[in-house]
Amino acid sequence: MPTPISALTPQGAGHQFVCYADSCSGVPDARHAETLAAVNAVLARLEPLPEFICFPGDEIIGLTADDAELRRQWQYWFTHEMAWLDRAAIPLYHTTGNHTAYDPASEAIFREVMAHLPRNGPPGQAGLSYFVRRDDLLLIFVNTLWSELGGEGYVETRWLEQILTEHADARYKLVFGHHPVFPVNGFAGARQRELAPECGQPFWQLLVRQGVLAYWCSHILAFDVQVHQGVLQIVTAGAGTAHRMPEGIEYLHGVQAALDRDGLRYQVLDTTGQRREWLAWPFHLPPSNQWPRIDLGEMAAAFAPGEPTSDAADLLVWRFCGQSAPADIGSPQTLLAAWESGPLLAPLWIGLLGCEQRLAVTIAPQPGRSPHLWTGPTLSPREPFLVQLAIHTGMGPGGLLWRWDDESPWSSLQGTAAWGAERLPWPARWSIGQGPRGAADRPFRGADLRINGHHEQLLLRV
Repeated sequence: MPTPISALTPQGAGHQFVCYADSCSGVPDARHAETLAAVNAVLARLEPLPEFICFPGDEIIGLTADDAELRRQWQYWFTHEMAWLDRAAIPLYHTTGNHTAYDPASEAIFREVMAHLPRNGPPGQAGLSYFVRRDDLLLIFVNTLWSELGGEGYVETRWLEQILTEHADARYKLVFGHHPVFPVNGFAGARQRELAPECGQPFWQLLVRQGVLAYWCSHILAFDVQVHQGVLQIVTAGAGTAHRMPEGIEYLHGVQAALDRDGLRYQVLDTTGQRREWLAWPFHLPPSNQWPRIDLGEMAAAFAPGEPTSDAADLLVWRFCGQSAPADIGSPQTLLAAWESGPLLAPLWIGLLGCEQRLAVTIAPQPGRSPHLWTGPTLSPREPFLVQLAIHTGMGPGGLLWRWDDESPWSSLQGTAAWGAERLPWPARWSIGQGPRGAADRPFRGADLRINGHHEQLLLRV
């Protein structure tokens, strides 16, 4: 008898569910059939089982002009590969994907095989976009590749805004689609890898305005979490497609999540049933004016996190304030450098880059390899500034975050790495307002620099 896997459950009233996608199967004995079966076997061990499952696209390999073959793949996927799931008891919600709804003919077949889904979408997209209201939870499933709107990478927003407005009383609002809005793991490319910016950015601003908690998507064969203006982008594309992006870092997986009054918690389970990543969002901090002051110069590290585990992560936050340098200074300016004695580059550097004085972070976990760079907002020259930076060791590359002040929402810094602070060796020495080589090493060139910091360990509440 397989060992049960404890599902995260709400504390009091709430919801618990599973989201996974991109199996690209539907063909007996083909490459992805075995991998999808391995993921399904893990999800079937959850106790309790989810209330519902969301599958944001690419169930089958599809991408064929043979309509009969497309129908055969759908038939096999539903009746054989998903036979483990009692869909009468646990609803299965889908979105379109680039393997399943890539032209008008495949869209028609998608509508046909998804006859069980609501037909309450925008004009022309019945059966392709829809919403579901489950008590205080609103689920909206958008089509990010409708042929009549422009195809792959385009999404409708007028109907989406209408539904979000009509259901403004929903405590929890989640939106599901196939394509990400923001690049993942450095894999960028408007329309084929993420939404076209001309509709992706208005789409995201709508989610922000309407208080959506998270946008769940897939397409890029990875697990990734980012936050932008307080809204999560969660990419889960590990349901069976055998290759990963990038290979050797990403893994097959499904995501089990719980919603309650404290927010969203999820756990990412691999094909052995091991919890590989997790998050509780939002995190809560004491007021930044209560964080301890950190003096300028060189010192022992004020705090050092431990190794991330399956149920613990660390959160490090700093508040930087002062007056920025003149606009004609483009050399790097150090806010904080963390380092060890010896010839190696500082594993962690936080500072300002270029004449635009852009907030930046570099992480250099390996000797002889170029540091990876994350960037954020710019500062106005010769002006007072206040900005906060956080490092969450459990959020991967999206765990380098910034906000202006305590009342502002968090956003992930922009980067191209497929990993984050979980790879960072935490050094024993800090330099504040200067680099590790002394006062002349990339000094802060503004005035009145003041830094406060805070560290806490985060534990997953099961």
